[in-house]
Amino acid sequence: MTDKDILLSVKDLNAWYDESHVLHGVNLNVRRGETVTILGRNGVGKTTTLRSIVGILRKRTGEIEFNGHNLMRLPLHKTAKTGLGFVPEERGIFSTLSVEENLMLPPKVSDSGMSIEEIYDLFPNLYERKTSSGTKLSGGEQQMLAMARMLRIGVDMLLLDEPTEGLAPVIIQRIGEVLQTLKQRGMTILLIEQNFRFASKIADRFYLMEHGLVSAGFDASELPDRMDMLHEVLGV
Repeated sequence: MTDKDILLSVKDLNAWYDESHVLHGVNLNVRRGETVTILGRNGVGKTTTLRSIVGILRKRTGEIEFNGHNLMRLPLHKTAKTGLGFVPEERGIFSTLSVEENLMLPPKVSDSGMSIEEIYDLFPNLYERKTSSGTKLSGGEQQMLAMARMLRIGVDMLLLDEPTEGLAPVIIQRIGEVLQTLKQRGMTILLIEQNFRFASKIADRFYLMEHGLVSAGFDASELPDRMDMLHEVLGV
């Protein structure tokens, strides 16, 4: 992996919630155009890692570089302008606004942002519900809308926190198809995922987290040789 291939680089990342030391020196890289999944049991620091990368969690030390930007020095409101988009587990849509209003409200941060027509082509469910308010959407539709909003503003990389959590199998399959389409278009994706079967179908590489640090990193081609270890650590 050459330096020019790396879009996101995280080195020796430590993070705290008040006095609680949660991350203990996380190291990971994501190449441009890659889909990388962070695996791990609940409470090991996966979500904290994403929140630290985008700057929501400010009590942190280490190095975070994205697309030539030092994210440790950037205020939170400037992170989106670097091309980094975060879809949290709670999705964060505007519940009182319609689907189309949710899509149109955030300003574009780059010319790579998708048009409304492209969004609806990628997410037909959203087209069918474009006048519905966020409160009337299913969990799967809310997830699609949260992802679509990031694609609309124009990002180079998506950070997804548990995108399939609590969703019906048919919706999980659709989100998997969308992520594969985005990958084919060159989108870079870093996601946290408890659904190992889902993650194993879309990821190029994996990082395993335990006790606030990365304990292993491996390519998708190594999965068969890693299954005993993953079963022991994750229970998959």
